[in-house]
Amino acid sequence: MATKKVKTTIITPIDEKETFVSVAKSVTEADGIPMEEKLHTLYQIQQKDTAIDTIHLQRGELPLEVQDLEAEVEGIKTSIEDLNAEIADIEKRQGQYRASIEEARNLIENYTKQQDNVKNNREYESLGKEIEYQTLEQQVCEKRIAEGQRAHDEKTEQIAVAKERLSIFEANLAEKKKELDTIIEETAAQEAVLTAEKEELAKKLDERMIVAYNRVRNAAKNHLAVVTIDRGACSGCFNQIPPQRKLDIAQGKKIIVCEYCGRILVKP
Repeated sequence: MATKKVKTTIITPIDEKETFVSVAKSVTEADGIPMEEKLHTLYQIQQKDTAIDTIHLQRGELPLEVQDLEAEVEGIKTSIEDLNAEIADIEKRQGQYRASIEEARNLIENYTKQQDNVKNNREYESLGKEIEYQTLEQQVCEKRIAEGQRAHDEKTEQIAVAKERLSIFEANLAEKKKELDTIIEETAAQEAVLTAEKEELAKKLDERMIVAYNRVRNAAKNHLAVVTIDRGACSGCFNQIPPQRKLDIAQGKKIIVCEYCGRILVKP
């Protein structure tokens, strides 16, 4: 007795590098949705994304300006922190030098007193050398304290200049943020509606198509992944479309991809 063969469908995994060319080979009407409707839905998603892009364009260079100002503010703050750390280190070393000077003075005083009680010239000369050494140590520490004070004053001045710059940049940042927040607030409702409509449309399509759509859209300079024919040419890259392809596009029975730019072509 012959057994009936069961036709199995092999589902291939979604590839992040997927394009409309590979999608065209796998997407069918098995889900009951006509290909023409799928293409129309994809085009509607493109229209929603284009409208969202237009909203984002209203912000102009503000997002980048805010980002640059934030980086500048953080850079100045880091610089001030580094300078303060250097000043703290200088002050610590200044304290050590002063302690060394005080120790040298005490030793000189002790050695001088001991010279009054020595029994021979050799002990006297030995104490004299110790006094000379401690005197030099004291002079070296005093020199380093003077150098440290100059460095301390320079870095203090640098901090004052940096704080002044920081104040200016923070004021500019606050102004740009306020301007950007105003624009975002004015367009937030419209963008939310468009995003919700786009997400609702995306539910009608195979995930593979959405992955390919997003990949082509992100790669295109004008962010257009689904385009129509304009005057016999792809409105994405403006290359002419062969007559047979125009006929296939008009029928809307299958996915037609521009052989030059990889965008999906749909009828107007």
